[in-house]
Amino acid sequence: MTITVHADVVVAGGSVAGLICAREIARNEGSVIVLEEDYEIGTPEHCGGLVSLSGLEELGVIPSRKTYEHLIERAEIFSPNNTSFTLNSKNQKIAEVNRRELDKQIAHQAQKNGAIIKVKTSFQKLIDGGVRTNEEEIKCKIFVDARGVSSLGQKDRSGIIPSAQYEIYADWIKKGKVEVHFDQDKYPGFFAWIIPIEEGKGKVGVAGRGINVASTIENFLGKREKHSTIRKIFAPIWIKGPIKKFTDGRTVTIGDAAGQTKPTTAGGIFSSGLGGLYAGQSISEFLKTHDTSCLENYQNVWMRRFGKEFEKQIIARKILERLDNNTINKLLESMTPSIIKEISENEDFDFHSSSIVKLLGLRGSIKTAQTLVKGEIRKMLSFDA
Repeated sequence: MTITVHADVVVAGGSVAGLICAREIARNEGSVIVLEEDYEIGTPEHCGGLVSLSGLEELGVIPSRKTYEHLIERAEIFSPNNTSFTLNSKNQKIAEVNRRELDKQIAHQAQKNGAIIKVKTSFQKLIDGGVRTNEEEIKCKIFVDARGVSSLGQKDRSGIIPSAQYEIYADWIKKGKVEVHFDQDKYPGFFAWIIPIEEGKGKVGVAGRGINVASTIENFLGKREKHSTIRKIFAPIWIKGPIKKFTDGRTVTIGDAAGQTKPTTAGGIFSSGLGGLYAGQSISEFLKTHDTSCLENYQNVWMRRFGKEFEKQIIARKILERLDNNTINKLLESMTPSIIKEISENEDFDFHSSSIVKLLGLRGSIKTAQTLVKGEIRKMLSFDA
């Protein structure tokens, strides 16, 4: 016998965007059910876990002692020939958070406001007047797709690249220090990274177009000193920017599923989280007024906040993908102390395209890169004109 329940809104996906959306709807007295297909909120956790403290505050989250690990103090950027320079990130107040605990903290906020959360419950399909799960049918007015990159893969695979991230113990991981390694041969169009969790423990990852991420990350770690791997996650990431339509009738798409992750790094706690917040507020208004223009307003608000920034990041990505290792070596070697200081002291972690302009030497005199990608450079700099 089919069990039928009722709610104003069903949210498929219990990550940051979906949970914040549910929290906002419940806070405004809407009934909402969150469906999470995995057995636990916050699992599997394949996020780097970096977000600014100001970003968390805007999302309505004051990190608990379990959630907040430490601040990132510096980032060392490595070129393909293994030369490097270091950015001081103290002014940016970038936190390394435990995503498993962050998601649970937001889930608790949603539950305290009245949301119902169901784990090991998967969305199967839309039906007339609602959705079908592996357990029941739920009649609802609005369906929110917060299923992440898996939802995007059904529509457009050109913006998806593979990634791997291992959680490891190693003496060479230093608390407060991130590493970023560029190499177009090993990580085409992306990079490798090391993000500390604490002294001697961290997350090591790789991503790139058309690579075997399992062998690539093993090769990266094989050149390091002794380490122990305690967790392995393989997951696709999205780097193509936002989808064209966040709303389609009574379906609202948010977070990774809406392409709200940064085209440069695929990070999205803040940008995806705000997608969930704006969507939740717009849906709440719709439930009160029955005016469908409220739903469309969600995309307008998000695009006003992130549209130009993401366009610039997409251009920066096109530039990166067209540079060879020799050019990247020259670009990074050209970093002057004044440029490094300016990025360290004045840039915004959540809106970092201006840092990329400086890192790529786009206002400088690196003729090789400017010749290769002069059209994209003109577009990128025109945003600041």
